Amino acid sequence: MKKISRRIFTKYLTKLASGAIVFGGNTPLLKSGIYKVRSGINLKVFVPMPVQVVIDDVGWWSGEDGNKKQEPYRTGINRNHVPADYQSIVDLGRTLGIRPQAAFILCEWDKENILRQLPTSTWMGEKWDNTKWIGPWMEEAADIIRNSQNYFEFTLHGIGHEYWEGDKFTRAEWTDSNGQMRPRDQVEQHLDFYDKLMKQHNLGPFPKSFVPAAFRHSFGPSEGRDLSLAEIFIKRGIDYINTPFGSMHNRERVQYGLFGLDSGVMTVDRGRDLFSWTAFPGIPSKPIPGPTCGMHWPNMLHPDPERNPEVVKAWADYLKPYNDKPDMMLAPDSDTFQHQLVHHTITQVSVEEDNILLDFTKTDKLQTKIGRGELTIKVLTDKPCKFRSRDTDILSQSAQKGTEFLYKLKLKRKPGMVKVQIRAV
Repeated sequence: MKKISRRIFTKYLTKLASGAIVFGGNTPLLKSGIYKVRSGINLKVFVPMPVQVVIDDVGWWSGEDGNKKQEPYRTGINRNHVPADYQSIVDLGRTLGIRPQAAFILCEWDKENILRQLPTSTWMGEKWDNTKWIGPWMEEAADIIRNSQNYFEFTLHGIGHEYWEGDKFTRAEWTDSNGQMRPRDQVEQHLDFYDKLMKQHNLGPFPKSFVPAAFRHSFGPSEGRDLSLAEIFIKRGIDYINTPFGSMHNRERVQYGLFGLDSGVMTVDRGRDLFSWTAFPGIPSKPIPGPTCGMHWPNMLHPDPERNPEVVKAWADYLKPYNDKPDMMLAPDSDTFQHQLVHHTITQVSVEEDNILLDFTKTDKLQTKIGRGELTIKVLTDKPCKFRSRDTDILSQSAQKGTEFLYKLKLKRKPGMVKVQIRAV
């Protein structure tokens, strides 16, 4: 971000005062919009919208779109996947200092053919045979995942992505195209076998997050079901679902616009992805429309795996500037993302004299602990300053790289403090 001249800053504040500029999300406009502290500093406060990177359909070894022969759609590319494709996710995460969510399909990782016991999960049913995909590449990719936990978040997507009854599949694995959850016993078994497949390769603990296969999902119980998919998931430790609300059944039940709580599970509107799932690669340029930068695995890969780093660099160069925006930030992981999105949407902010005021009254009424931990605010000023508070722990405060006037404050809430003052000095 370039240094902001006082003339431009004053013009910006004038627009704020007139109501021409409004905050992102549901955060209310801060009173008159012009704030002068006793030390003569003009400032503007943002609770930035977090942006999380979510990558679908990771895990296939075959790239073939097999839907015409009752096999899964897979990734639809004209080559097989290789360990370098997994490394690309890690490289993106390491470059940006984030943990991209990798929504994982696991059937082609089955080295013991245990899925013969779960015929609804694959196109071969009880005759399942994954011998073709068993090889040293599995251990190489698994090693990449195991040794890169800070830059790779394993996320539940599915076993085979679709749901087979006999030799025919319907979309999708967890919920059908009418929004009805699959029979509960099948859901439980698919979760059990997903866990078994992870353990075959020591891929880490069971995921805490979920992206619905083919984006088939229902918010709350679907017709003919006594409980929702979320109610089953939360008992397994899954507390976060990322899916487009445009295709989600019962979306009218969502309580908070960008997100809803379904049996305590935070369900976030993914919005529209920047590219179709067939774009191979996708070189981004359009603005991210919401809190999720969603993509499918081919979008960040190259037809020649050795050239994957070129595409990764294009994505990193595209995403990095979002950290320099006053009203946005890249979420380092899904936990931070959830807390920050709640604050961006619900927490109230105002300024009085030399104090930034945060009010968590509405935030703390949520039937969840989300929003009780850390959060980030950004403060735009026309002069250098520092920040002090007795009400909250300021874990860090720093100017954004390349500017003297945009400050990022990482805060940790103190138990019981519902209203917080932060002083600019």
